[in-house]
Amino acid sequence: MTNRNDAWSASISRKSVQNIKRGLIYLIVTSLAVIILVPFFWMLSTALQAKGDIFAWPPQWIPSPPEWRNFLDAWTAMPFNRYATNTMFIVVLGIIGEMVSATVVAYGFARFRFPGSDFIFLVLLATMMLPFHVTLIPTFLIWQHLGLTGEFDPLVLRSWTAWGPFYIFLLRQFFLTLPRELDDAAEIDGANTFQTFYYVMLPQMVPALLAVAIFAFRGYWNDFLGPLIYLTNMDLYTLNVGMYFFMGGVNEAPQWNYLMAMSTLVALPVILLFFVAQRYFIEGITFTGIKD
Repeated sequence: MTNRNDAWSASISRKSVQNIKRGLIYLIVTSLAVIILVPFFWMLSTALQAKGDIFAWPPQWIPSPPEWRNFLDAWTAMPFNRYATNTMFIVVLGIIGEMVSATVVAYGFARFRFPGSDFIFLVLLATMMLPFHVTLIPTFLIWQHLGLTGEFDPLVLRSWTAWGPFYIFLLRQFFLTLPRELDDAAEIDGANTFQTFYYVMLPQMVPALLAVAIFAFRGYWNDFLGPLIYLTNMDLYTLNVGMYFFMGGVNEAPQWNYLMAMSTLVALPVILLFFVAQRYFIEGITFTGIKD
């Protein structure tokens, strides 16, 4: 009887410890979530406030009444319909370019061995450590020398040059998880390199490709510096550049409620995309670390 009571007490103690650990984890995660969500809540709160209430003290976290018309007024204050079309044009072509170029290069690194391949791949990964601003001027001079500045060309064509080392690394790691027996079986069936890549490898790459597409969408959709530098015609501006006009000028005060309203609208597609495709996104990221 004593042994049975001791075992029961030990079981209760283990469950108590597990519950305490689980509670601490939930508390930490909830606290971090609140810290992360506060700026989003403040952005939405400011977007729904009248201009005179934004700097009121104490702050009004919940506007009363909410100014829902700020979203419509902000959208119609600038030609955001055109800016949205320009943004989608860059985003769609950019995603396609990133997926095609990065997949081909990653397949080469994963399946073919040639002199210096490991060194070249290390150099490629090393470029991830370079800040974007370091290559900003040389890249601009290259596009200017080619006579392609002022248009969408630098923002779209760069995606077709496999300029994203992270995407190449992600896809290469996924390719390495696929057994080489698939290549051998395709070769025995008479498939050439392109057929093996297109008909055998690509169907297995859907989770990784979706992860790359989500990353690329976020990057091109949120890009501000690129369009600001390369686009000189206001008719070609993107949503992020268009929002900059709400910051005001020398003699104009920033329109914070309109700026936050447009920021909310621009952030929504990225948030919705992640929630809709998060299963494929997590699956693609997870599988890149699995090797036989």
